[in-house]
Amino acid sequence: QVQLVESGGGLVQAGGSLRLSCAASGRTFSSYAMGWFRQAPGKEREFVAAFSRTGITTYYKESVKGRFTISRDNAKNTVYLQMNSLKHEDTAVYYCAAGTGWKNYDYWGQGTQVTVSS
Repeated sequence: QVQLVESGGGLVQAGGSLRLSCAASGRTFSSYAMGWFRQAPGKEREFVAAFSRTGITTYYKESVKGRFTISRDNAKNTVYLQMNSLKHEDTAVYYCAAGTGWKNYDYWGQGTQVTVSS
């Protein structure tokens, strides 16, 4: 079992930056693929970024490439999402997830709201 708690969301102007954190507890953090997803009002949840289970390979939604960076600190059991050059369309609730592969997730956090004002 893995528990995930996101933090770092908030209100930011377009062009600004935020860093989201996801603290994990429970089973060995480093053995999981970790990902970030988001869900905007009235839309389905979508993939944003992820680490492979090995922690070596990263994956990104096309529209965030070059703006968002996923990173992890296994010593702190934490995964981060650095978001730069934010756009209004990045507004959503952002969720952290852990799983057996970057396309398969078993555990989810409660989400953190990111609002980008235009």
